[in-house]
Amino acid sequence: MKYIVLMLAYLFSGCSSNYPHLATVDKVDLNRYLGTWYEIARYDHVFERGCVNVSATYSLKKNGKIQVVNRCETSEGKQKEAIGSAYAVDDSNSKLKVTFFWPFYGNYWIIKLDSNYTYALIGDPSRKYLWILSRTKKLDEDVKAKLLSSLPALGYTQDKLIWTPQK
Repeated sequence: MKYIVLMLAYLFSGCSSNYPHLATVDKVDLNRYLGTWYEIARYDHVFERGCVNVSATYSLKKNGKIQVVNRCETSEGKQKEAIGSAYAVDDSNSKLKVTFFWPFYGNYWIIKLDSNYTYALIGDPSRKYLWILSRTKKLDEDVKAKLLSSLPALGYTQDKLIWTPQK
């Protein structure tokens, strides 16, 4: 029951917002986006609390949806895995709906994406969720500074970021 309440809270958290429209990238080539991404930083949320070595792997399913496999290691050294599904809400492929507990979906909006698909900034309109992702376990300091400097204009603050240890 606890998880149902948490998922409902997550689902409806984006229904109203005091923030202006959150722009996404113009176009995402899903084939280039597929594969493994490493979490560099995130806003705190219950789903990943205490996790290190966080990664997300995206693959195309036969039905055209995207399989999402999130993995992390807990502070006790246990491996956790969550398998979900996602779909693009429009032809830009920059706004996805993701579920790990059907029928509840959350927003996964790609708001910054390197032209070489080496890093991404993911958020949602409520500004309660934010992830910095990279194809490698470490992000170049110049890229990190560029992403951090873009946060205020997007309605985010860097003081809420949790930097994810990656081994």
